[in-house]
Amino acid sequence: MPVIGDRPELNLKAVVFATDFSQCSKNAGLYAARMAAYFSAELLVIHAFALVQAAIEVEVGDRRLSQQRKDLTHLLSNDASLLGANSIKAVPMLVEGDPENVIRDIADVHAPSLIVLGTHGGGRLEPGMIGSVAEKILRSTRWPALTVGPKVQPLTSRTLPLGRILYATDFTVAAAHAAIYAVTFAEVYGAKVDVLNVIQEDGIEHPDRLAGLQSRFLSALDSIVPHSAREFCDPKTYVAVGGAHDKILEHISEHSIDLLVLGIRKTSHLGMEMRTSRAFQMIVDAACPVLTIRN
Repeated sequence: MPVIGDRPELNLKAVVFATDFSQCSKNAGLYAARMAAYFSAELLVIHAFALVQAAIEVEVGDRRLSQQRKDLTHLLSNDASLLGANSIKAVPMLVEGDPENVIRDIADVHAPSLIVLGTHGGGRLEPGMIGSVAEKILRSTRWPALTVGPKVQPLTSRTLPLGRILYATDFTVAAAHAAIYAVTFAEVYGAKVDVLNVIQEDGIEHPDRLAGLQSRFLSALDSIVPHSAREFCDPKTYVAVGGAHDKILEHISEHSIDLLVLGIRKTSHLGMEMRTSRAFQMIVDAACPVLTIRN
């Protein structure tokens, strides 16, 4: 049984916020700014881009700034100014390059960091339904990433600090690695933690075995949420039978969850395989932000 790891470094140096200037990115930016303020971290507001051919001709041939660069600089500076209005150090960074590499590298340089992304239905940052670029960023980074999907309500004064965190586990190494982030965020924000184990129906050979599986889950909880953390996060344990995607979404809705924490790896019965878009479909469908921890 995988056990919980060491406490992660949450003395964040930077919150790395990737924006494409969409409405969903604006909501993610509010989360990024609030996180940066809470952790007293620098907020890096980043837009990665590629010059169009006309802009290249202006900058290479005429050796002057293209209108594309001027427009993006203006948009980014405005966003950074708005997000930094609450005495946060918000730094606009307009960077040429592949967003996957740019975001990953900047997060590494300013470590320890938290990456914040907005996922929607299209835009300059992510052209697909879920966003192939966002998927690549979450797959490649070693830092925790907070993704705000299209079903997350606009941030208000009641949204943060977090009140209840859902940690979904299948007792894999990846899930155990994510557990300490759920516990640490709960401690930082004074939040309660729900621990959910979803059992696939075909994983129960006989209905009478469900009680046994539930008992094993509760016993295994000792290795996931240490006793030292129980007093402040007051973990409540749940076992559900069915599809992980539907059961997690159900729990988020029924228990007013403010943050979902997932450990992601290449294969998992929770269906969070990095080789598919299932983890990202969860992000798109969730009514709360999703914190993903890659093992």
